[in-house]
Amino acid sequence: MLMSRFFATLFALLLFLGVLPGQAQAATGTKYSSQYAPPPSYSNAELAGKDFSGQSLRVAEFSNANLNRTNFANADLAGAVFSASTMTETNLHGADLTQAMLDQVKLSRVDLSDAVLVNTMMLRTVFDGVNITGTDFSDAILDRVQIRELCQLASGVNSKTGVETRESLGCR
Repeated sequence: MLMSRFFATLFALLLFLGVLPGQAQAATGTKYSSQYAPPPSYSNAELAGKDFSGQSLRVAEFSNANLNRTNFANADLAGAVFSASTMTETNLHGADLTQAMLDQVKLSRVDLSDAVLVNTMMLRTVFDGVNITGTDFSDAILDRVQIRELCQLASGVNSKTGVETRESLGCR
C-alpha cells in the first residue's frame, strides 16, 4: 500500500513536471513558450545606425552583424553574443555586457565608457581608439596583449560597480 502511494505520487510529480510524454508535457511546453520568449536574433544583420539605447536585449544574438554607428547606450546586453561583428563608432556607453561574447570583434572608435564587461569573453578582439574611461573589465577573458594595450588607456571608476578600470584589468 505504501509502495503504491509512493509510485502514484512519483508518477503525478513526473507528469506535472512534464517529464513523461503526453498531454501534461504539451501543456508545459505551451506554458513555457508563451511565458519565455526566445532571445532576439540579429545575426548577419545590417544594423548600422540603429538605436537600441536603453533597451533590454539580454542574450540577444548579434553575430556577424554590421553594428557601425549603432547606439547601445545604457542597454542591458547581459549574455548577448557579438562574435565576429563589426563596430565602428558604436556607442556602448553605460551598457551592461556582463557575460557577453565579444570575441573576434573589431572595435574602432567605440565608446565603452562606464560599461560593465564583467566575465565577458573578448579573445581576439581588436581595440582601436576606444574610450574605456570607467569601464569594468572584472574577470573578462582577454589575452595579455589586449590587457597591456588597454592598461595604457585605463582610467576612471565605473559608476554602477564602483570598480576602477585599471584595477579590473589588473594593470600594474
